Amino acid sequence: MAMTPEQEREAANTGTKPVVDSHRFDEASLAAWMQAHVEGYEGPLEVRQFKGGQSNPTYQLVTPGKKYVMRRKPPGKLLPSAHAVDREYKVITALYPTGFPVARSYGLCTDESVIGTWFYVMDMVEGRILWDQTLPQYEPAERRAIYMAKIKTLADLHNTDVDAVGLSDFGKPGNYMGRQVDRWTKQYRASETVKLDTMERLMDWLPQTLPHQDRNTVVHGDYRLDNMVLHPTEPRVAAVLDWELSTLGDPMADFTYFLMHWVNGTIAGIPDLTAHGIPTVEETVAEYCRLTGRDQVPNVDWFFAYNLFRLAGICQGIVGRARDGTANSPQAAAMEERVPQLASAAWHFAQRAGA
Repeated sequence: MAMTPEQEREAANTGTKPVVDSHRFDEASLAAWMQAHVEGYEGPLEVRQFKGGQSNPTYQLVTPGKKYVMRRKPPGKLLPSAHAVDREYKVITALYPTGFPVARSYGLCTDESVIGTWFYVMDMVEGRILWDQTLPQYEPAERRAIYMAKIKTLADLHNTDVDAVGLSDFGKPGNYMGRQVDRWTKQYRASETVKLDTMERLMDWLPQTLPHQDRNTVVHGDYRLDNMVLHPTEPRVAAVLDWELSTLGDPMADFTYFLMHWVNGTIAGIPDLTAHGIPTVEETVAEYCRLTGRDQVPNVDWFFAYNLFRLAGICQGIVGRARDGTANSPQAAAMEERVPQLASAAWHFAQRAGA
């Protein structure tokens, strides 16, 4: 039986492979560093590389008694603020003692003489990484339990006291959405290939209608099913992964990005969510509000417009890189078709928000 596109994607992105030539390093030097800095480490060490498209190369470090994971900056010339593995290390190290599901960290190395770039080492958390948001392999009750666990975990992150865990300096206070709109507007302008009236209107409307930010929390930035490890058998999150975009900001940006799966993703195509076992948007909002002590999720249409605008900016960035010769054309062609579709969907929600 042929694999579905989702199964093909999962097969391509899970598991490990031999380290690719461009990401090789001195493994003996790493083993010596681990011997000196990683509590309980005992070699010998075998290094494998995880499959998938992580922008920070990710490795499985196998010893006779334990597996670890290493995330490093890629080799070569980088943008100053990109690939900030030190920020990833800081946030998971702060969250781990609270009981929030992240891998235990063991150490950050900023000495480039060890393997050529900065890196950090953390536990390998065993469990399930699921790619298809519709969870076709589960029964309705199991699907619901997994989704409720996802909602609870995001609420737990947003309920974390940033001062108490030492993350008060993890981002700038206030005006998070203003900075985000400005960032993605600049990225879109830098990659622009065709003038789109909908994008012009969005770039004019979004900064003039920024919602009030009433809470400042850790935001993950890319909270979705395939960025977490589920417990091997229980419906609970064992570890949230890929903290590359995390900072302090408005939790509504995180939560409404999560809700986009109902609005513009595979979940949106399910005719009867209740029968399928996935909570409706209304149920998801009610549960998140209950767990975070909110009366409502305000400005949801504005945030949907923003999230779609951001996705349009990301897609346009790929188109721009193809124009500049740094991305492959087939992918860029598909993205070029998506940009006006996403912009149109964004403007639809902007109009619902009063544009």
